[in-house]
Amino acid sequence: MSRIGLKPVTLPQGVTVEANGNVVTVKGAKGELNVVIANNVSVEVKDGTLHVVRANENADTIMFHGTARANIANAIKGVSEGFKKELEISGIGYRCAMRGEKIVLNLGYSHEVVLAPLPGVKISAKDETHITVEGIDKQAVGQTAALIHDAKRPEPYGGKGVHYVGEHIIRKEGKRAAGGKK
Repeated sequence: MSRIGLKPVTLPQGVTVEANGNVVTVKGAKGELNVVIANNVSVEVKDGTLHVVRANENADTIMFHGTARANIANAIKGVSEGFKKELEISGIGYRCAMRGEKIVLNLGYSHEVVLAPLPGVKISAKDETHITVEGIDKQAVGQTAALIHDAKRPEPYGGKGVHYVGEHIIRKEGKRAAGGKK
């Protein structure tokens, strides 16, 4: 059984947490987020730390307990520091450009791929092959980065496509190289 829900969350300076029924509002320097929690889970703030308390020991309650604590901790980190994902484009002729808030990807298709960020997320491209996705909501940042990544996943033979910075691409040997080893 996971013990994540039992860990207290320390509140950074400048972050406030208010619970109103099933909605926990987290306010910080970068913005405000609302986290919806289950009915049988509650939040208590004591001496600069936040404790998530469960009402009973049912299996569903224990699951919601850990999930609520993780979501609230992500919201606290988001409003104080923010989240960031970086992607790279590799391949001859593959590039990106900004068009307002949207990103335009040229990935070898006969058409451009135009993607708009989810609300609360900012996309920027420092050059034609590097994309940065930033925001305070961890889920929205990850989803926007995943949409860009899914526009053209890296292929295993040449490694061309859109990949996360630091992502390991499993490479395959080509047919020509494999055929000569008899």
